[in-house]
Amino acid sequence: MAKIASRTLIPHMRLDELLAELQGRLEAVLATRDRVHALLDAVVAVGSDLDLETMLRRIVETAITLVDATYGALGVAGEQSTLLQFIPVGLSEEEIAKIEHWPHGLGLLGLLIKQPQSLRLAHIGDHPESYGFPPGHPPMGSFLGVPVRVRDEVFGNLYLTEKRGGGEFDEEDEAIVTALATAAGVAIENARLYEETRRREMWLQASAEVTTSLLSGAEPHQVLTLIARRAREMVGADIVAVLLPDDSGQVLQALIADGEASDQVAHAEASIADSLAGRAFTSGEPLMITDPAETDIPIVIAEYVSLGPVAAVPIGASGGVRGVLSLGKRSGRIPFNQADLRTLHSFAGQAAIALELAESRMDAERLSLLEDRDRIAKDLHDVVIQRLFAVAMTLMSTVRLIERPEASARVQNSIDELDGTIRQIRSTIFALQVSPRDGEASLRAQIVALVEGARGHLGFMPGLTMEGRLDSDVPPRIAEHLPAVLREALSNVVRHAKASKAEISVEAGQERLILTVADNGVGLLAGSGRSGLRNLQERAERLGGSFEIGSPPEGGTRLVWSVPLGEDRS
Repeated sequence: MAKIASRTLIPHMRLDELLAELQGRLEAVLATRDRVHALLDAVVAVGSDLDLETMLRRIVETAITLVDATYGALGVAGEQSTLLQFIPVGLSEEEIAKIEHWPHGLGLLGLLIKQPQSLRLAHIGDHPESYGFPPGHPPMGSFLGVPVRVRDEVFGNLYLTEKRGGGEFDEEDEAIVTALATAAGVAIENARLYEETRRREMWLQASAEVTTSLLSGAEPHQVLTLIARRAREMVGADIVAVLLPDDSGQVLQALIADGEASDQVAHAEASIADSLAGRAFTSGEPLMITDPAETDIPIVIAEYVSLGPVAAVPIGASGGVRGVLSLGKRSGRIPFNQADLRTLHSFAGQAAIALELAESRMDAERLSLLEDRDRIAKDLHDVVIQRLFAVAMTLMSTVRLIERPEASARVQNSIDELDGTIRQIRSTIFALQVSPRDGEASLRAQIVALVEGARGHLGFMPGLTMEGRLDSDVPPRIAEHLPAVLREALSNVVRHAKASKAEISVEAGQERLILTVADNGVGLLAGSGRSGLRNLQERAERLGGSFEIGSPPEGGTRLVWSVPLGEDRS
């Protein structure tokens, strides 16, 4: 009986073992099926978005989920086996803040860039190429690195660390991440093609819009604002500024800004001799920097916004650069590439055309204005003055034929009025024939502004007569003194004269400039000492002239300031 029981027990034990083994294999098959399904879902998810930056982060998040890692990152390979960009996942904001800097592509990460092949380690520190972690970086043990290829180009590497539960990454983990990296390479290539197509489409639309604005005669500031906004949108920048040289030619001034902190950036300045924008302006070639914190080159827009990648693109070709487009992205974003710079440089050429057209339009308008002024001056001289002069001559010959004294006086008064009108027209002709320098008010304009400005203080409008070529015959040094003298004279009338009428006369003769200010006020009080009058006296003597002030018989005050128009005697 014992033997029969033993024989019966042995088959049962073998059956249990076989069933347990079968169950284990079924569970492994189910687990593999689940991971394959998860991988397929991940491939679909990765390829569902065509925005490159969003896709790269999604690739890392998917890889972490598939192999149950704690941390993950994607390093975008740059030149000379360096990391152009580092996208971490799994770190909290507090942990990120503690890290002094992201890896630069040295040590183990640099090895994966130079030798792009899968690498599994039980502990990162055991590898002879391990360079250690940056200060503040959390400790990490197990490691899995897999290259991401786009066609035959190594785009970067997937880094996964700290498998949950304290275990190591196995061959199956490596196979799954390798398959994901292959799918990611295809998705990245599609995203790149999409970005390039989108950039070209935006370039065409923006170019058409700018061309329309230029042909419609829009103001330069409006066109440059449009160019700045479209340039920022084309390359996905967060801030852009248009910098143009100032009058000194030593400084670039940000006249237009679009994007983050545009109000502050719009008042920035960059030295042409020592700044990224200055170097682009001088060389005529677009420049870019991946991380402003790692360079000593001043970057004007980075002083107002915390930026990562920055670029400076000249407006115009080498030898004819008119300004610079300065662009920046937030820290952590994908840097500008050569395709971005080429597109921006080509587009910025339209900004140069806008400036060229604006200058040409201003020159044409200035020339047209000068031609109109010259024509009006000739018409006044050849037609109006001659007719007035003929009328005056006729009246003068008629005066002798008039017997009644009252009628003769009236005709003589009309002759005097015509004579004054002719002098005023001559003065206007002189003003029309002289064009002040750009940005400078003519001497006549300064005199008119001072007289009109005194109206509010006096309560009446003073009379003004100007004769001679004030804007051409008065030397610059005398022209600097005359407004100050007139200002002081009008101030005295306002404060002391108590007048109801005032007449100002400025005459530029062949030899002297004479300023006369007369009023019908209380006159010059005896014993009054005024420092302003001494100042007028000193100015006249400094220029070799004279100064007189007194009360004429008819009352009021009459001031005469006269200086020679020859060489200055100071």
